[in-house]
Amino acid sequence: MMRPLQTRPPCPVAVQLIGVPLDLGASRRGVDMGPSAMRLSSLVPQLERLGVRVTDTGNVAVPDRSTLLGGGNGFLDVITEVCADLAARTAAAVRAGVRPLVLGGDHSLAAGSVAGTATALHEQHHRTGLIWLDAHADINTPATSLSGNVHGMPVAHLLGHGHAPLASLSSAVPAIRPEHLVYVGLRDLDDAEKATIRALGIRAFTMRDIDERGLRAVMDDAVTIATTGTGGVHLSCDVDWIDPQEAPGVGTPVRGGATLREAHLAMEIIHDTGALVAMDLVEINPILDSRNATAELAADLIASAFGRHIL
Repeated sequence: MMRPLQTRPPCPVAVQLIGVPLDLGASRRGVDMGPSAMRLSSLVPQLERLGVRVTDTGNVAVPDRSTLLGGGNGFLDVITEVCADLAARTAAAVRAGVRPLVLGGDHSLAAGSVAGTATALHEQHHRTGLIWLDAHADINTPATSLSGNVHGMPVAHLLGHGHAPLASLSSAVPAIRPEHLVYVGLRDLDDAEKATIRALGIRAFTMRDIDERGLRAVMDDAVTIATTGTGGVHLSCDVDWIDPQEAPGVGTPVRGGATLREAHLAMEIIHDTGALVAMDLVEINPILDSRNATAELAADLIASAFGRHIL
């Protein structure tokens, strides 16, 4: 299916960087340094060369893990507080016509970032489309999770399930409807997640779909799903959707992911829609990286999402 030509958004685009040094949703330490790694990368210069106006508003406050009791589900209330702060920030940015670019941190933060986007679009009488680029579905609840790690739960909460306070951060209830959500790049799911995806009728494109159909066809379908009946798209990208040979510095690497060129193509296609409202880039773990290579790769991908072209 050929994508219709789209009118690109007027320049200059304004972007607000929001760091979320959150590692409370993961069992492996280190992703809290992801925002710093991204700020040390070429991200801001690349965006500015594209004519993007970049404002860095610093980090959302996150309590030090060593000062907290418990773990896994035991951090739910603290994660909810962090996500509530983040939701307020992303909502304010979208209201102001600025695109929030959220730098993580573990993927549990998306329960807040996407909720904020959904609130701002709901105020304009629109729903929000969500494209989830990830090796994992992140659609467990505290009751179904085998690990108890909250970074495996944000999608469930955005759909209105799980821990009630975390599932109700948006004025849109639920923040995301199943028909407006699409996964791209899945390759590591729990049995409970598979059952939930089927039960809710969520469109999910696995790596097999990409292998068989090609990334272009998959992304054309993904864009159609996320833009039909919505006022814009929130893109939430876990860097582990890319193969770890290309992006080794991630929290939960899984072999067999997207190639570097496929990842860039996905970002270029999303940009060409003109529908991108907000973006998350999460799960970079500098402890597992080499010379900040994964953060630099992520900076290149973000530049593609905001209009960088080969020619």
